[in-house]
Amino acid sequence: MSTILVVEDDRSLREALAYNLQREGFRAVVAEDADTAVILARREQPSLILLDLMLPGGSGFEVCRAVRTFTAAPIIMLTARGEEVDRVRGLETGADDYVLKPFSLPELLARIRANLRRVEIDHGAEQDGILAYQGLVADVPRHQVEVGGILVPLQPREFNLLVYFLRHPGTVLTRERLLAEVWRDGFVGARTVDVHVRRLRAKLGAAGMPNLIRTVHHVGYALDGSGTDEGAGENGS
Repeated sequence: MSTILVVEDDRSLREALAYNLQREGFRAVVAEDADTAVILARREQPSLILLDLMLPGGSGFEVCRAVRTFTAAPIIMLTARGEEVDRVRGLETGADDYVLKPFSLPELLARIRANLRRVEIDHGAEQDGILAYQGLVADVPRHQVEVGGILVPLQPREFNLLVYFLRHPGTVLTRERLLAEVWRDGFVGARTVDVHVRRLRAKLGAAGMPNLIRTVHHVGYALDGSGTDEGAGENGS
């Protein structure tokens, strides 16, 4: 049974969401403010988080940024603010999707299932041991990467970093999230991420894929191979 954390300060909506999620076979956990949301996200380790943007004690952006330091669970933002800048900011702070209020329950359930299905596909690919993106193939059990059939020698940390990017294509990943998910060490800083990304880029570039990892200025990095690189000079990356 998948656990869904519902973070919503409107009591009637919060209770309605929890009730309907439970009817659909999910386990629902609820929070009405920012601090409780972070506590429950850490304690319950939910499969997915429904996160309201406007909360007592902090914004949904702040909650999203905080929980991304210890979980990669999909986050769907629930917001009445439809401005593009808010949607972009939500995605950049670690959200995976957003739903504008008012929304229909069938639409929300479809978004929830789609995000959970994506996680299952990622896990299935991980179990198969092969991750592929464009012309790059990573053999996870053997710790090997090939581009166009040519082996790319990577150090263990570089390999783990690349694998994390491959499991989250198109997602803007903050330095804090990468530290939490790849390094899992509170004694290293964000600069460490920049150094390893630079080394990884150099090796992928030598193999013919120089633009696979894109810098998102003041935020972090994303795997998309678009050929563009925002703020490539940031922190020497």
